[in-house]
Amino acid sequence: TTLWSKWSKNEKLMAQKDVGNKIPIYKLKTTDEVMRYYDEWGEKDKYNKDMVDWNYTGPKETVATFNKHEDNKDTLIFDAGCGTGLVGVELKKYGFENFHGADLSQTLLDTVPKDLYQKLVKVDLNKPIEVEDNFYGGVMCVGTFTFGHVKPNALDEFIRITKPGGLICFTINEGIHEEYGFDKKIDILKDSKKWEEVEFFKSDYIASKDVNAWLGLYRVLWGLVEK
Repeated sequence: TTLWSKWSKNEKLMAQKDVGNKIPIYKLKTTDEVMRYYDEWGEKDKYNKDMVDWNYTGPKETVATFNKHEDNKDTLIFDAGCGTGLVGVELKKYGFENFHGADLSQTLLDTVPKDLYQKLVKVDLNKPIEVEDNFYGGVMCVGTFTFGHVKPNALDEFIRITKPGGLICFTINEGIHEEYGFDKKIDILKDSKKWEEVEFFKSDYIASKDVNAWLGLYRVLWGLVEK
């Protein structure tokens, strides 16, 4: 190993730690800790107010990217980690009408605007999703692939529940893209022809906190991941 490569690795780790210190929830490690934090954060509309204050652009950027490549406004969409429904609000603006939301926090789900989603369910996305194969026309996952949250194996489940040809659109916090192995998982899914890349780029994400995310859009090639 050269001195340069050692230095580069240290620089990467420092950058990741720096991102991890920008927002308190990034320091949490367990699902229970995250759920308790969100339950408190969702009270008295504090979560939504913080998203406005932080200039959280993730939902707008991701839905705009999804809309560029999805012409069927009637397609059924699964919003994984829907929180308070920010992605649903954006989907509605583009004329999409059919979407289901899932989140770990019941408190956040309880704050979702009435009649925005056709269905809302409390789900731990680190576990198998109780949905049949090839059920949805597309999946959105914004702000959920981040520190202490959902791990890369969720992408296998997203592919499983999406119809062949359907789109999976998501953000990955820049601080955990390599650390959690999202980079390797994405490549494995490409190499095994489970999906193909449509777009992948660095987005603004949380502008006021100087936190970026990778924004990915992939088309499902196989409707069912081999066991």
